[in-house]
Amino acid sequence: MRVGLVRAHAGPPGPSSTATGTRQHVARVAAELSGRGHDVRVYERRDDPELPDTTDADGYRVERVPVGPSAPAPTASLVPHVSEFGRWLIEHWSGGWAPDVVHGHFWIGGLAAASAVRETSIPVVQTFHSLGVEQLRHLGRAYAGPGERIALERALTRVVDLAVAQSTDEVDELTRMGLDRAAVTVVPAGVDIDRFTPDGEAVPRDRRSRILSVGGLSPGHGQEDLIRALRLVGDAELIILGGPPADELDGDPEAGRIRELAAQNGVGEQVRLVGDVPHDRMPAWYRSADVVACTQRYAAAGRVPLEAMACGVPVVGYALGGIADTVVDEVTGRLVPPGDVRGLGVTLRRLLTDDARRFAYGHAAVDRVRCSYTWERTAGALERVYEKVVRLRNPDAEL
Repeated sequence: MRVGLVRAHAGPPGPSSTATGTRQHVARVAAELSGRGHDVRVYERRDDPELPDTTDADGYRVERVPVGPSAPAPTASLVPHVSEFGRWLIEHWSGGWAPDVVHGHFWIGGLAAASAVRETSIPVVQTFHSLGVEQLRHLGRAYAGPGERIALERALTRVVDLAVAQSTDEVDELTRMGLDRAAVTVVPAGVDIDRFTPDGEAVPRDRRSRILSVGGLSPGHGQEDLIRALRLVGDAELIILGGPPADELDGDPEAGRIRELAAQNGVGEQVRLVGDVPHDRMPAWYRSADVVACTQRYAAAGRVPLEAMACGVPVVGYALGGIADTVVDEVTGRLVPPGDVRGLGVTLRRLLTDDARRFAYGHAAVDRVRCSYTWERTAGALERVYEKVVRLRNPDAEL
């Protein structure tokens, strides 16, 4: 099968920093599908005139689309270039190679994909990765997305053949947006179980219990709740990964805000900001922790808890989105009602003082990831999705 993955944002798919993002997700999907014998091409906007038109990587091809500014640009500024992106795609496909199915990623990528196929019989699948309406609901004033995003996402649900959700919460949201339930399926992200394992190097630590938090520093990532909860935990350190590089933390306003909050709550000496971490170093950080805390107010996918679980580390997280789907309460970790700071602190304290329970949770977590969340399973599920939509559009298609 010929598969076109439209990511739209610039930059070559590959390893990203700290938390796994859309770029790395698309890269791994492309590589897995290629390994299953499919002809895969990834389309992204060119943001550097020095980059070649095409690059071959891990069995698939990256095509760089010359639309918009030849420099990195915020998402909102790309909206006027969606139609141009779509025209480039359909003109490119009319010259020979054309996909049997197109899969849009993030809302900008989905808009470009839908624009390209609207006068063809090529089916389009969409993964949003996050939804503006959910972010606005959970983050409130902290939501920083472009104003037109929510309306454009709603319009996109009306033209795609099938939407791939990454959590059951996202399924519910997509149906509330007007998408028929039969046109939504859950395909969670996978984990690299060869890299994220319980065995291997761990970042050095002292004798105190270690809680690890992975994500940004801006409001909505839940660092404030963790700092307030730390007062109930006792003598433990909270390590926060993410944000700007370490050498830029001192001048970063969000880092300053978090440090000030920690000092105000009397836990300044227990909170350590590490900054941006290369993704290939993340397994060593996970292994160094007693518990990984996932307390963001919005989590479309459960990538961080899955990576932690694959490393044999129990997760304490808010019961929402991908966190609620991936963490099995009292089996691989603990789930706490979103915003329950006291419950979060009490749960962390009890788990940190119970070595046997953490050991049991960690072993169960590894088993759960290896059985249900490998990239091989993700690619297999997507393969079946593609076959379904192609046959619905073209019953006589040979796949």
